[in-house]
Order: sequence, then structure tokens, then C-alpha cells
Amino acid sequence: MAATLVFDLETVPDVAGLRRLNRLPQEMPDEEVAQFAFAQRREKTGSDFLPLHLHRVIAIGYLFRDGDSVRVGCLPEPADPHESGQPDEARQIQQFFRLVERYTPQLVSWNGSGFDLQVLHYRGLIHGVQAARYWEQGETDREFRFDNYLSRYHARHLDLMDLLALYNGRANAPLDQLAQLCGFPGKLGMDGSQVWPAFREGRLAEIRAYCETDVANTWLVFCRFQRMRGVWSLERYREEMALLRRTLAAQGGTHWKEFLDEWREDPAA
Repeated sequence: MAATLVFDLETVPDVAGLRRLNRLPQEMPDEEVAQFAFAQRREKTGSDFLPLHLHRVIAIGYLFRDGDSVRVGCLPEPADPHESGQPDEARQIQQFFRLVERYTPQLVSWNGSGFDLQVLHYRGLIHGVQAARYWEQGETDREFRFDNYLSRYHARHLDLMDLLALYNGRANAPLDQLAQLCGFPGKLGMDGSQVWPAFREGRLAEIRAYCETDVANTWLVFCRFQRMRGVWSLERYREEMALLRRTLAAQGGTHWKEFLDEWREDPAA
């Protein structure tokens, strides 16, 4: 089977970039820099949500399904010799695109077209990341002319939220609610609005665990989608459910124990 890479980002304000763009003093605390930026944004748009190029990536959750196995984790993983000296943000973004380069997987996301990939574009550009396979549009590989990662309507990147809403933003559904309605765990521990406070408190491990459960939920909804559209049989669907359960149980970790405890029997199986 072709490889599938489910992904999700966690981000915080790029306080270093905000200092530079706003000529703020270096000794100004990070929290004050962020509050300054939030106030500016509220005045301009009515929302605290910063422009995408000012989101610093602190974790990339992934679920990688290939062959007979499934792996769930968070980037950055331990550095290799080619990554020496790179900051964590650059390293994790480069690791993500290296997976794309090596395996050419189908990418699966929830709102990846509206947030995650755009952030990776901007932040990858800032850090000088290389991602030739990802940006391919048929110039050197003809297969990418009509099926590439960049087109909204191609399947090489499947934004489940966008597709299920038929590309109508007013019809978008939250992953947490849809996952729970399908009998899956949904979000555990925190939500996106709590990532910045948790990061300031040094709770990066908790953020990474939350990010990992998000990609697991996305994968489960994708499995249900594959069955709904007739790509997978009921038997294949059940096999995928069982494989993920076994994998998460073997990985251990309190977040996976809670996830499995909240994962009810699937009425669709």
C-alpha cells in the first residue's frame, strides 16, 4: 500500500520575529511582546489570531502508515549529522519535508490547506528548508502535473475538513466534535487556545502529547472516510482500527492510555 502521512502543527507567537518587525527592545519579556502583537491584531481584525507567517512551529504531530505498520509521534525527532546547528523549528520542518521527499506519501490533514501547510511554507522559507518533492508540479515528474501536493482539489494532499465541507468554509466541522460523534476520543487534555500558556509554563511534553492525539483522531476519521467512499472494505477498516489500538497500547504513555480508555466500541464496525 502507498504510504500515508497524517500531520498537525502546534504553534506559538514568533516573539523574536515580532520584536524585529516592531522594533521592540530585546529585554522586553516574551509575554509582553505577544500581548503587544495580540492587541495590534485585535485593533485591526477583532481577533487575537496572528498572521500565519508569525506562527512559530513548536511541534509537528505525525501518523505514518506504511506497509504493515503505523507510527505515531512528534517532530522534531533526534537530530542527524546533517541537521547540526539548526534551530528546532527548522529541524522539525526539514524532517517533515524529508519524509515527503523519501516516501512521496499521501498527506492527510484537518484544515491543513487553511493553516498547517501555509505555516510550513512561510516558516520553511524563513529557515531555508528544502522541499523539492513537495513543490513538484510536473516540471520533472509528469505524474505530478495532475496530482500534486499544492492543488486544493488533488488527492496527494487530502484536507479532510475542506473536502467533507465541499470547500465551503461555512460548513466546516470541528475535528473534536466529529471524532466524538464517530465514537472516537476527540481532543484530550487541552485545545489550541491553551498551547501558548502551556508553552510559557514549559509544558512542551504535554503539548506534544496533545498534538499526537490530534493526528490519531484525524487518522481515525480518515479511516471512516475511506470506508464511506468504498475504498476500504469493512474487513480492512476493522484491521486498521485494531492495528492502531495495538500500536498505541504498545507505545505506552498516559495520553495513549487515556485515549484508548475514551475510544468506545465502534458502532460502524
